[in-house]
Amino acid sequence: MGPSRQEDISDFTAEAGVLAGTVTGPARTLRGDALRRLKKNKLALAGLAWIIIVILIAVTADLWAPFWLGDPIEIDSSTMTERTLLSPSLDHPFGTDKLGRDVASRVVYGARVSLIVGVLAVAIMVVIGLLLGAIAAYYGGVWDALIMRTADVFFAFPYILFAIVLIALLGKGFQNVFIAIGILGWPSIARVFRSSILSVKSNEYVDAARAMGASTRRILIRHIMPNSVAPIIVYGTMSVGGAILAEAALSFLGMGVQPPSPSWGLMLSEARSFMLSAPWLMIYPGIAILTTVLAFVLLGDGLRDALDVKLKE
Repeated sequence: MGPSRQEDISDFTAEAGVLAGTVTGPARTLRGDALRRLKKNKLALAGLAWIIIVILIAVTADLWAPFWLGDPIEIDSSTMTERTLLSPSLDHPFGTDKLGRDVASRVVYGARVSLIVGVLAVAIMVVIGLLLGAIAAYYGGVWDALIMRTADVFFAFPYILFAIVLIALLGKGFQNVFIAIGILGWPSIARVFRSSILSVKSNEYVDAARAMGASTRRILIRHIMPNSVAPIIVYGTMSVGGAILAEAALSFLGMGVQPPSPSWGLMLSEARSFMLSAPWLMIYPGIAILTTVLAFVLLGDGLRDALDVKLKE
């Protein structure tokens, strides 16, 4: 074999190696693929950015809001007459309410209430839904029928009406709001998780784990639940926005957070009498509810697309 022939073979081998390395590239994980798809979703990133801003505002409110905007609860009787229903200005960016309190300060502290209620309510419904959904899907039979028919009973009642009845039994107050929302929200989580588990438990690796003598608990925790939880992440993220909206509705109806605590729904309820004379009382809490709920929905929609392994770039 001549020198030129050997050089051609070596050049071809080098080029093949470069192409193989280019095609193969670094190892790609499902988490990396999901993160890459999420970064390409501009609406989801915008929703995430707004959620981070709202969280930072709510967490740091005590450090700046009372000094720059005013106390959201205290009523100064000596200046209340001069401060009542002031339109937005440099001193009061969102105006003042009928008691002379700064609306911007109340919107800021209302964010804290809404986020706490949303996160804790979703945490309650996810814990209950995951447990009951896993039992219904894995054991089936009478357990599946009992849990799913109970979920159907919950679905049969109007959500807000059922929440009002439950709060009437538990009592009004901040704590009972997220307890009621969490208890009433588990059927949706249970149904989604049950469907996800039914599609996963028929896979070969679950049969292999069972054949090797793995316990039911180990199969559920180590093999089934990690591969079934992606839809719950998506649904849970969207449910935070739904819980915030439910809290606002309950507070608007007088069954949620009670005065003088700041709540977006309560602020809307107090603004009903001033829709024409002082529209800022309704506009700013309404915008806060709209943007925050929309941000969670956009983020959840982006997570759904990012975690869908069937999507190809």
